[in-house]
Amino acid sequence: MSVTRRQILARTGASVAGIAFTGALAELFAGAPAAAEPLGGYGPLLPDPAGLLDLPAGFSYRVLSREGDRLRSGEGRVPSHCDGMSAFAGPYGGVRLVRNHENRPEARHAVPLVPGLVYDRGGKGGCTVLGLDADGEVRSERVGIAGTAVNCAGGPTPWGTWLTCEETEDRAGTKGYEKDHGFVFEVDPADPHRTGAVPLTALGRFAHEAVAVDPYTGIVYETEDAFEHPFGLFYRFLPERPLGGTGALRAGGTLQALRVPGVPDLSEVRETGTVFEGVEWVPVPDPGATGTPIRFQDFGPGGITHAQKLEGCYWGGRSVYFVSSFARTSDGSGATHFGQVWRYDPHGRRLTLAVSFGPDTDVRLPGESPDNICLAPTGGLMVCEDGGGAQHVFGVNRRGEVYAVARGAQDIGKPGAPAWGEFAGVTFSPDGSTMYVNCYEPGTTFAVTGPWS
Repeated sequence: MSVTRRQILARTGASVAGIAFTGALAELFAGAPAAAEPLGGYGPLLPDPAGLLDLPAGFSYRVLSREGDRLRSGEGRVPSHCDGMSAFAGPYGGVRLVRNHENRPEARHAVPLVPGLVYDRGGKGGCTVLGLDADGEVRSERVGIAGTAVNCAGGPTPWGTWLTCEETEDRAGTKGYEKDHGFVFEVDPADPHRTGAVPLTALGRFAHEAVAVDPYTGIVYETEDAFEHPFGLFYRFLPERPLGGTGALRAGGTLQALRVPGVPDLSEVRETGTVFEGVEWVPVPDPGATGTPIRFQDFGPGGITHAQKLEGCYWGGRSVYFVSSFARTSDGSGATHFGQVWRYDPHGRRLTLAVSFGPDTDVRLPGESPDNICLAPTGGLMVCEDGGGAQHVFGVNRRGEVYAVARGAQDIGKPGAPAWGEFAGVTFSPDGSTMYVNCYEPGTTFAVTGPWS
């Protein structure tokens, strides 16, 4: 989103932004309740006197954790760059939050290297786990995995673990790394030492963004956020031990990539509601990318289907949804768009362009670059925008109304050139009473409560 348009939204209070999306919005809310969804939003955002997080009237936040503070475990300091996150039920009505840290070699605060949880001593990324009691107070904060790199997003499993994704393809011997990176790792929020730091190599080595697990079949869907043309692919992994529980993905399986016949680039699809029947899944020639990155590999005469900025991925109802944050012809995409949400129905082998974002020229719209998304228990879809200027968490309901839920107030820019860290990792407590969200920079984890219904 352009800075100018974000400033307009900020000046108007960024309340209900009008009809922001086109497409089959009801598809996005599969399995979510309808009666409680906020028609018209929660009202304008009010400036936070503390200068951290602007919220609507009746809502409040609690800072759970900030980068540089001491971890309660005594293992070191809270790492930088808080990113993807998920909430799991804890003991006695509590919650366990598993939080990614998208740290590159230059990160200020690395994930502490805790024995038994380290993959590569040269990696500064990983996960931390926050333990909250029934009142929402932080009772523990510890390392979940360390020595990984650029842990961006991921996804929860049906058996209660977190799959954390490395958004890099860096090799051993570069940037101080001792091992190859670009893998998915499993983290047990209840006992991280149970899962350790074992790369799930069969799920592929590429710039992973997010994953979603089909709770009926155990198939794992994966997005690739490659930064150079040709762009990333959408994958599925067929495990040898589907739904086998913690550690079962180590048994291996088959990695495949999506092919839409006749469509080399999803950005070229412009009409919301477009449906492709009988899409194909092609085996990946070399999942470990030992010689050539997967997206460059030879998939045969039919080629393979690419898409720019494949990011969020989640399961809803009987389908998997994935996000293309944007596409630009100037970057090499076949067409320009401001954000898409795609729906894949495994039963019918059917791919649908469910929702389109933008356009950028209308100040009533929330703009482009949707990143992390989640379904709220009250029926709304929460979207973390990843663009320039002011940063918001937006909600959208079945009517297509878009409303601001939160706005970052921590100015990290220079005098005369304000800037704000993006939001990431939006998720809800199992009982739906609390929204958790991260500010990427400065790394901050918030718990937001209020009249969600």
